[in-house]
Amino acid sequence: MSFVEYPEYKGSGVQWLGEVPSNWKIGRLKHLLRIRGGQDYKSVESYVPTDFPVIGSGGQFTYATDYLYDGESVLLGRKGTIDKPLYVKGKFWTVDTMFYTEVLPGTNGRYAYYLATTIPFDLYSTNTALPSMSQFDLANHGLPLPPKCEQTQIARFLDHETAKIDALIREQERLIELLQEKRQAVISHAVTKGLDPDVPMKDSGVEWLGEVPAHWIVARIKNFARVESGHTPDKKKEEYWVDCDIPWVSLNDSKQLKKADYIADTSTKVNDLGIANSSARLLPAAAVVFTRDASIGLSAITTKPMAVSQHLIAWLCAGEKLVPEYLLLIFYAMESEFERYTFGATIKTIGMDDVRSLTAAFPPMEEQKQLVTWAFRKKETLQAGLDAAEKTILLLKERRSALISSAVTGKIDVRNWQPPADEGAFDEEVRAVGMEATA
Repeated sequence: MSFVEYPEYKGSGVQWLGEVPSNWKIGRLKHLLRIRGGQDYKSVESYVPTDFPVIGSGGQFTYATDYLYDGESVLLGRKGTIDKPLYVKGKFWTVDTMFYTEVLPGTNGRYAYYLATTIPFDLYSTNTALPSMSQFDLANHGLPLPPKCEQTQIARFLDHETAKIDALIREQERLIELLQEKRQAVISHAVTKGLDPDVPMKDSGVEWLGEVPAHWIVARIKNFARVESGHTPDKKKEEYWVDCDIPWVSLNDSKQLKKADYIADTSTKVNDLGIANSSARLLPAAAVVFTRDASIGLSAITTKPMAVSQHLIAWLCAGEKLVPEYLLLIFYAMESEFERYTFGATIKTIGMDDVRSLTAAFPPMEEQKQLVTWAFRKKETLQAGLDAAEKTILLLKERRSALISSAVTGKIDVRNWQPPADEGAFDEEVRAVGMEATA
């Protein structure tokens, strides 16, 4: 979709903004919105339909029996998620990590919301662990002030066009969910049913396994792999943490463990002195590391000798009985089982007694290898689809942001825009973004 530009532009005098249409004024956010501070509120015990939403920096999270403001408002983050403005209308309460605003006469609230999403928050945010914005900086942020009739038309245009893009994003998100479900089903089938549909089955006696091939051995995992616990060398001993070259798997590697089958490097390393003066031990390659705190069961296979922290354990597979990749598939399949062990816990952890009681079904070694080859091939195909869908979402979000920025700053002229009679043309153009992702 192509758009025309305004016939004439002028310099805005605002560095981030550049030129704007010649008939637009330049002002500050306070000329569009009056910024007010949110207030803390004790949440009610239970929600009833007459209660009012309490909105924080992460979005709506509870309900109140009273309301702070009634009307159209653009909410701006004061702490935390400062870069995610919200548009609300009606009665609500906003906590003290948010600013709410009163939409001033001469302002279209939806235009003000879209414009707020373009604020370069990194220019104002305090350099702290929790990003913060001051009311003064927000109020005095320089921005364009088009006539209200143009604000309304821009908002109308963006409501329509972003809705189409958002619908396509939801399609890709649903595709990701389906692919993830398929991947989990493939893994579960590999470690509970095998590849022969005609093989005799037996009741495993284990809920998460169900029926398994009759010739498989149902046993505790510790009978097929040795459990090694980890440790953290004393952080107060500086000499343990200098000139470090020994990979040390910790919770800082959780993101990597969540995505990768193999781990080749770690975010933190230790040295020989630290290992020698702690309960940590340098473990051989091909150990299956496993998180036992925070996110339970995140696993990967080490590609070189490594140590682990006390928040992880490592499984050393008996070479003649268990393939490390097959054990990895078992842990992937046990995702819901791990949730059962930690249900309702404030700090999720799994005790060593529970770790040692984990049970699975084990086929003969040759069959394990066949199942690993089959499952990993299936996983690779499904992962390619997941990667493409995630890339498509990223491109669609970039397209959405660029469209908003172009419209609210006058880089495109939508004064004569009308909803297209043929919506399919727009659909095809935006869907083409998905084709770019897979090219």
